[in-house]
Amino acid sequence: MDEIAAGIEQGLNGKSFDGSLKFDCGNDGVVILADGAVLTADQDTDCTLKLSRDNLVKLLKGKLNPMTGVMTGKLKISGDMPTALRLAKLL
Repeated sequence: MDEIAAGIEQGLNGKSFDGSLKFDCGNDGVVILADGAVLTADQDTDCTLKLSRDNLVKLLKGKLNPMTGVMTGKLKISGDMPTALRLAKLL
């Protein structure tokens, strides 16, 4: 998860993300976007995206459309929906 977090941090370089968001990959761990930082230590966030590690990689590479992921059950969103929509604009 550390290398995924590093890739996200690199991709967000120069971009801002308001709010806090968690990519929850179950037993594989979490990646948190909060306060301009990318973390791998679990904490409460405004919004949580629950998905497998493989689907997270696909999502970040643009090979998994967020809306398709939700509709097919590969991606589950809980919490503040506007936060998830702000993430979609960054991807």
